[in-house]
Amino acid sequence: MSRLNVTHDPALRSWVESANAAGTDFPLQNLPFAAFRRARSAESFRGGVAIGDSVLDLGALHALGLFDGLAGEALALCAEPVLNEFMGAGPEASGALRGALSAALRSGSPLAARLRPLLIPQSAAEYRVAARVGDFTDFYASIHHATAVGRLFRPDSPLLPNYKWVPIAYHGRASSVRVSGESFARPHGQVMPAGGTRPELTATRRLDYELEVGVFVGRPNRLGSRVPLMEAEDHVFGLCLLNDWSARDVQAWEYQPLGPFLAKNFATTVSPWVVTLEALAPFRVPWVRPADEPPPLAYLDDPAQRREGALDIQLEVWLDTARMRAQRLAPQCLSHSSLRDSWWTVAQMLTHHTVNGCNLEPGDLIGSGTQSGPAASAAGSLLELTAGGRQPLALSDGETRTFLEDGDRVTLRGWCERAPYVRIGFGEAAATVLPALPS
Repeated sequence: MSRLNVTHDPALRSWVESANAAGTDFPLQNLPFAAFRRARSAESFRGGVAIGDSVLDLGALHALGLFDGLAGEALALCAEPVLNEFMGAGPEASGALRGALSAALRSGSPLAARLRPLLIPQSAAEYRVAARVGDFTDFYASIHHATAVGRLFRPDSPLLPNYKWVPIAYHGRASSVRVSGESFARPHGQVMPAGGTRPELTATRRLDYELEVGVFVGRPNRLGSRVPLMEAEDHVFGLCLLNDWSARDVQAWEYQPLGPFLAKNFATTVSPWVVTLEALAPFRVPWVRPADEPPPLAYLDDPAQRREGALDIQLEVWLDTARMRAQRLAPQCLSHSSLRDSWWTVAQMLTHHTVNGCNLEPGDLIGSGTQSGPAASAAGSLLELTAGGRQPLALSDGETRTFLEDGDRVTLRGWCERAPYVRIGFGEAAATVLPALPS
C-alpha cells in the first residue's frame, strides 16, 4: 500500500502560483504524468507533469541534468514519446521522481529560476494516450451498475450466480483507445428491430457512455506467474478517467453467448493525466462487504485490503449538446458517484487478471467498469438513468435524452477530497459524438 510522505503535506505550496489556487486539479500534492507536446507543432511527444495550469516539460528537464540517482534515471524514461518504460520501472522509480519534482516545484526551491522556462500552459499543449496500450481489459466491478442493468433484462434475477465471486471482465480493443478531446463517429452494427425476426445493419440508435476509472499497469509479471494480492499494487502505475462508449442496441443483439464485441470496441476515451497510486494515498478508505454477503475466495482477501484497499475518488458525468453550445449554456451534470462503492478493488482486479498466469505488460489498461452508486442519481450510464430508454432525461435547455445524439459532448471529471489533505483531480475525459459515416 502507498504510504503518506512529505509530498502529501497539506502545508506545501508551489512557486507556480496557479498550483495554489483553491479547487485546482493539479496542486503540488498531485503531480500526475502525461505524454504531450506543444499544440499544432511537429515536436516529438514526451513526458510532462501537471502543476497548476501548466505542464512541466520533463524532456527538457532531463536535458538540464539536474536530477541524479533513481530520480534521474526515471526522468530519462520520461523523455520518451510514451511512458511505458517509466511505468514499468515500478513504484520506487516513480516515487523517487515524484519526490524530486515535489522538492523542485516547492516554494523556495533553488531550482525555480531554471524550471520556470520549462512550463508550458496546458491550454497550449496537446496530448496522446500516456502509454502505448498493448492490451485493454474492462471489468464490471460495480454491483450497483450490474444490478440496475440486470433488472432491465432479468427482473427476477438481476445478478448472475457468479457475480459476487468472480471479478467479471471482457477483453477490449486497445487500438481504439483515444485521449480526451478526440471525437468519434456514431458506429454501425447489427441490430434486431423491436418485434423483428431479421437483423439489420444500421447506425446505433442507443449510443451510451460509461463512467469508469482506468488503471495503467506498471511493473510487469511473467507469463505463467501470478501476482499475489499483497503485491498487486506494486504492479499498478496510476489511475485515469475512462469512458468505454457503448452501442446498447448492438450489444443487446450480439452479447450472448460470448459478451461485448462491436458494441464496445469502436471508441474508448481516457484522460491524458495519470495520477499515481502514491498521490492517492491520503484518500484510501476501507474496502467493505455487507455482513450477509459471501467473503471473497482467499486469494482475493487480506487484512490490508479490508483496512484501506478502496479509493474514494469522486466521479461525475457532464453533458453539453450542440444546441446548448450554440446558446452558450453551461454543461449539465448527469450523475455523481464514487469508486469507493466498487465491489472489487484495483488490487483485486489485477490479482484476478493474473491468477491463471496471464502476463500483464507496462502500459496495459484496465477499466473498472461503469461506476454507479446506490442512489438513482449515481448511475454511471444513460441505460440506467433512463431505465433502458423508457424514461427520457430532461435537460436544462428543454431537450430530452434517452441515449446520445450527434453533437453531444460527454465529459467525465474526477477528484479526491478529504480534510486535512489538499484536493487533487484527474482533469477531464471528453469526446463529442459525430454523425455516422456513410454505410
